[in-house]
Amino acid sequence: MSLSPIEHEESLQIGSVEFISPDEIKVILDTDAPEYIALNLGAPRPFPRINDYVMIPVDEGYLVGQIQWLTVEKSDFPKRRGMQDFGLIDLPYPLRKMSVSPLGMLRQDGPSESDQFVFRRGVNVFPSIGANVVLPSEKQLRSIIESGEKRRVKIGTSPLAGNANVCIDPDRLFGRHLAVLGNTGSGKSCSVAGLIRWSIEAAAEQSKELVNARFVILDPNGEYTRAFDKGDEALKTRVFKMEPDKDEWLLQVPLWLWNSREWCSFSQASAKTQRPTLIQALRNVRNKMETQVSEYSGIRNYLRTIIITIKEEARNGSPWGIFPKPKSFFHKLETFGQSLNSKLNTMDGELYHELKKLCDMVEQLCVSRRGPHPKYDFSSVEVDGLVAVACETLEAFGGTCVNLGLINEDTPFPFSSNDFIDSIEATAEMLNTAEYTETLLMRIKGLVSDSRTKPLIENEEIGTLLQWLEQYLGSGKEDSVITIIDLSLVPTEIIHTITAIIARMIFEALQRYRKVNGIALPTVLVMEEAHTFVKRYKDDNENQDIARICCQAFERIAREGRKYGLGLVLSSQRPSELSPTVLSQCNSFLLHRISNDRDQELVNRLVPDNLKGLLRELPSLPSQYAILMGWASELPVLVKMNDLLLQHRPQSDDPDYWDVWRGKNDKGTEVKREKNWKQVADDWQSIDVQDKERLD
Repeated sequence: MSLSPIEHEESLQIGSVEFISPDEIKVILDTDAPEYIALNLGAPRPFPRINDYVMIPVDEGYLVGQIQWLTVEKSDFPKRRGMQDFGLIDLPYPLRKMSVSPLGMLRQDGPSESDQFVFRRGVNVFPSIGANVVLPSEKQLRSIIESGEKRRVKIGTSPLAGNANVCIDPDRLFGRHLAVLGNTGSGKSCSVAGLIRWSIEAAAEQSKELVNARFVILDPNGEYTRAFDKGDEALKTRVFKMEPDKDEWLLQVPLWLWNSREWCSFSQASAKTQRPTLIQALRNVRNKMETQVSEYSGIRNYLRTIIITIKEEARNGSPWGIFPKPKSFFHKLETFGQSLNSKLNTMDGELYHELKKLCDMVEQLCVSRRGPHPKYDFSSVEVDGLVAVACETLEAFGGTCVNLGLINEDTPFPFSSNDFIDSIEATAEMLNTAEYTETLLMRIKGLVSDSRTKPLIENEEIGTLLQWLEQYLGSGKEDSVITIIDLSLVPTEIIHTITAIIARMIFEALQRYRKVNGIALPTVLVMEEAHTFVKRYKDDNENQDIARICCQAFERIAREGRKYGLGLVLSSQRPSELSPTVLSQCNSFLLHRISNDRDQELVNRLVPDNLKGLLRELPSLPSQYAILMGWASELPVLVKMNDLLLQHRPQSDDPDYWDVWRGKNDKGTEVKREKNWKQVADDWQSIDVQDKERLD
């Protein structure tokens, strides 16, 4: 005989409300409430236990709460239903109580006889004192965990809810930024790889065409290279690294992609002299519109520098004699004349006459101001005439004055390292800062001549901005959906710079994509070891440290990326070291085991006060278990992540000390580790076979 709905609900009753506040409800458990296992729910379920769910009937359905703590108090009398006979002697009696945090409302979805339910966060009706507290049925419990719309991707199951499926909406998970936090070995990397794999596979199942997705993984430890099958049709992957193997690509971040802030921070340019010189030199060299290299490249660069410098001063007002530096422009002309005359000695024929005409005009403007009591102001007619002659000379040497000076220092127009160094030297000469730029030039020359970095920052394979964007963000439907940028062999002194440039270029590319097309192109940027690259810093306007520049690139993405379709996924084992700006913009969190007190304290501040009970399990979570909370989940939920095949896991396993010590594993398979330091040294020093033979 089946029970009526009222009788069934009464059979699930386990206590009554004793205390109510907006963030806590205290419950007295009935004496006949289950002590270990509840057997009246269709299947045995442990009860009571921390973080379990209970319900309280209210006018609009059920208030759903989560158990925060359990206790036993001494009561003068036992609490029993019906007639009570306490006897002649009153003895203290144990009374069980628990605290419940209200989470949301569970309502029937459809007619009153329907067994379908829908859960929504937020409580608008609270119970009264004495209200019954009941256990959710199997159907109700699954409705709580499996709540939410657009549950498109299954990421695991909930061990607290009968292994109900935990699914997410990718729009919520990636669109509002995600932080994956946890100690080393807790399963972060597998979770990140799994979220990417499961999302793309779910999209591929429903798509009749190839998946139009973009995941860019910045991988400082080289863990993700094997996590995705390069031959998988849905998971097309392209790997970029410093020393690529077969089917991999050479990592290239050309020096012309670097903006002025990145150059200044890398070169440690001083604020008063070196930084203005460097910025002006960048502006000058980017205004070079032709790409051919010839014997006249140096003179063309110098002539462009002269023209741009004059135009820059003209745009800034009237510098031709302004106090307090009335001799400024005159001294620049003197420097121009000396440098041009030194170059004149190497010319002949028609080019000699063209350059001589410019030298004569510079000398004509200077000679009248060298006598006693000179006036150093220059008329606009004189300056315009000088610019016109300089442009004629530049064109005679194969250059062009079209749009010259209109390109700013951060526009990614290609240039070579030699052109850049020539531009710095010429600009320093004009600005009278040559004696202060020696250390600046030394650092930049050291970078471009370093055999480790030269293939990375200067390679003819990528000669245009279009080529770089198509390689790293894809060029069509047939292109890769996952881009893995292996940073493991990037030299330490430039790894923050390279990371900042890649992140900034992706953001600005998507920014301009929306400007051109009027709609965003959804892309996800994944940053592993985020505490190294998104590290909190002190506010100091004078500090241009590259680590700060790198962090600020990600802060901008965190603040503005959503508007341009750029989602951010941060994976870190030290959340307390992350930038507060970036963490505050993350709307979803996947929390693995966290044992550090400072990290736990930070994570606790990320959630409302009444939802911290589940976080108490963080120090004891086993691998593969995590707590999903935030925008991507209707309520905080403990989830066991889906299994990943061994070949799909990132290379982040713990070292096998015991097996290596013994020489075999538990299955009896031999485990060897040869100490081949000769091969390591040769690889480190980039010695190939021919070099070995020559050295031997």
